[in-house]
Amino acid sequence: MREISVRDLLEAGVHFGHQSRRWNPKMSQYIYGSKDKIHIINLDSTYVMLKEALQVAAEVAAGGGRILFVGTKRQARDRIVEAAVRCGQYYVNHRWLGGMLTNWKTVSQSIKKLETLEKKLQDPDISLKKKEILNLQRSVQKLNRALGGVRNMGGVPSLLFVLDVILDKTAVQEAQVLGIPVIGICDTNSDPSCVDYPIPGNDDSIKAIDLYCSAMEDAVIEGIQSGLASAGVDVGALDNPIVELESEIVHEQDSTDPIETESVVEPATDSTAESAAVEAIGEKENSTE
Repeated sequence: MREISVRDLLEAGVHFGHQSRRWNPKMSQYIYGSKDKIHIINLDSTYVMLKEALQVAAEVAAGGGRILFVGTKRQARDRIVEAAVRCGQYYVNHRWLGGMLTNWKTVSQSIKKLETLEKKLQDPDISLKKKEILNLQRSVQKLNRALGGVRNMGGVPSLLFVLDVILDKTAVQEAQVLGIPVIGICDTNSDPSCVDYPIPGNDDSIKAIDLYCSAMEDAVIEGIQSGLASAGVDVGALDNPIVELESEIVHEQDSTDPIETESVVEPATDSTAESAAVEAIGEKENSTE
């Protein structure tokens, strides 16, 4: 795992918070002071809490758990995908759909619908008009944008890593309902009590986001390699240890049922529910654009 120092945090601008008038009093214990009406975050606290969060992520990965990377703000979208893909995990980088965790069964139906539409488009003997094909392609695009990063997850994750706990508060709330631990970057206007492992730091800087993602992906990769080593696998002999371990994890997880809670909404089983999910995603995408 890459060793991160306080100097690295300083150079990435992790210490810069929001304007002092835009702050959450619950973050006071992590604020060093203010300069030019900007709060300065205490990097000693950030360093300790970041190391703790990375250790948790490594342990989850070593145990074969799923980790979901969440970063929907514009400057984080591409980087969060790179980090998740590199360590063989899952991501949401465009928009969090309500019920993605608490109503996973319905989301699974939408994923199946996506796969069905893709197979239909790949069929060389497809007998549809040009306009119908275009409509299908748009539906596939919108579904892929919303669910592409979780389509192979196979169930609810074991851990969430959230880059902005305010912007993606719905993801944090759903994780709380299901008892899923959350690692979250908390700027000076955030509520650190809403996540299990808060990391005080700048959540807007591109350099800071890159540092968080690099640290997290390295921790997950180290955890996966540790899991392989403890299982008696020669990591050096594998062509791609991340992919090979992931295939073993999927086999184990497919044999278990997704987490059920009282708050989970039972989905409809007919085809109307599937088409309604597709239309709802399209309407939400159009309203944001």
